[in-house]
Amino acid sequence: MTISSVSTHHSSLADDIHRSLNTCFSTGKTRPLTWRKQQLEQLKSLLAENENAIYAALTEDLGKCQTESWLGEFGFLHNDIEHTLANLKRWTAPRKVSTPLVAQPGKSFQQAEPLGTVLIIGAWNYPLQLLLAPYVAALAAGNCAVLKPSELAENTSSLIARLIPQYMDTEAVQVVEGGKEQTSELLALNWDHIFYTGGEQVGKIVMRAAAEYLTPITLELGGKSPCIVDSTTDLATTANRIVWGKWMNAGQTCIAPDYILVEKSFKDSLVSALKKALVQQYGDDPLHNEDYGKIINQRHFERLQGYLNNVNVLHGGGSDAQQRKIEPAIVEVSDHTHALLHEEIFGPILPVVTVDNVDDAIVYINQRAKPLALYLFTQRSEVEAQVLQQTSAGSVCINDTLMFMSNPELPFGGVGNSGMGHYHGKAGFDTFSHLKSIMKRSFKFDVPVRYAPFKKWKLAILKKLA
Repeated sequence: MTISSVSTHHSSLADDIHRSLNTCFSTGKTRPLTWRKQQLEQLKSLLAENENAIYAALTEDLGKCQTESWLGEFGFLHNDIEHTLANLKRWTAPRKVSTPLVAQPGKSFQQAEPLGTVLIIGAWNYPLQLLLAPYVAALAAGNCAVLKPSELAENTSSLIARLIPQYMDTEAVQVVEGGKEQTSELLALNWDHIFYTGGEQVGKIVMRAAAEYLTPITLELGGKSPCIVDSTTDLATTANRIVWGKWMNAGQTCIAPDYILVEKSFKDSLVSALKKALVQQYGDDPLHNEDYGKIINQRHFERLQGYLNNVNVLHGGGSDAQQRKIEPAIVEVSDHTHALLHEEIFGPILPVVTVDNVDDAIVYINQRAKPLALYLFTQRSEVEAQVLQQTSAGSVCINDTLMFMSNPELPFGGVGNSGMGHYHGKAGFDTFSHLKSIMKRSFKFDVPVRYAPFKKWKLAILKKLA
């Protein structure tokens, strides 16, 4: 998605949709728990009854095989809905907190209430999951929503636009398709929350638009997620897990390992293991392997091909322009000003950077923007503790890749340039809720020491009660 600026003109369609959703919210229709659960069940039915159509759209857009589509999109959403349904009553219940002595007798609690009408802007690399997972949270919290799918994944976008009105309450949710113009028109409106998944450049535009109305936002961005490989690791398992995490969706995953940091003496062993794992998982001819995905469009295909100039390609790198496929590539970059070491790759190229030791790896990471994810492979507890204590990242996964996403109890989100705000499970529900603080006092035992006229003895009592 490319947006140069936010339009100051509200399209009649965007404005009408926004107004109608606000009207629906004002009626209180979305607040009852029974309505929210019924709509979540409808969303689950949408997935179940259109599974094959979803797989077909994802294959058309990104060349995803059925297993990858299930793991990263369909299955993820199904489990997310089930987890939400199982816990929604508890999440919506009043959250009791203690009450200080000075406010006794009384009770204090927080009550989650929906924010209102929200805008959710999805991304093209996981075009179903990254649009509907935030919507699951927004729906569970009792909001109305506009869903803006990525225009780059056009088949998935049109499928979502067709299916949502068939299954969901269209008084409370609308899909707006389109590109830069439609997104800019939506951003010019006054939302109660904006949830954006995508790149840093557009994230800044979203943030500027939100500032116009002091709208709270969640930005799920990306960046360069490092992968430290310690020489004590289980080499074969490490290689398999890196290959799986890096080359799923042809590397077009915001939390994929972006580059490897490895000790010089261990580099050759690791590269050999990665090559072996790549052949085991994708065969000798990955360009014709149906399990291996394609690049989203020609522009990104050419961008990724350009990255392979002036680097030492250790494995792969061949391409098929007609299919928009690039072989899994392992590269060594001697020029530390090369774009591969500074820009988010978002593709099937894995740079290997050598360091003298773990200390140097930590320095390398800390000299750069904070990543969305950080991976560490080691069997030394002291190395694990050192990396956890001395680095910052949105999420950390030790001895695997991507798997933290499978746990809905772990909030997902970035830090610094990699994003702000969290979702998944209860964290998503809270993101789309206002936790209203409430204190209820009793009329019994009123102690008037806080009332004027003030006396020194009253102040002494108040200090003891505080």
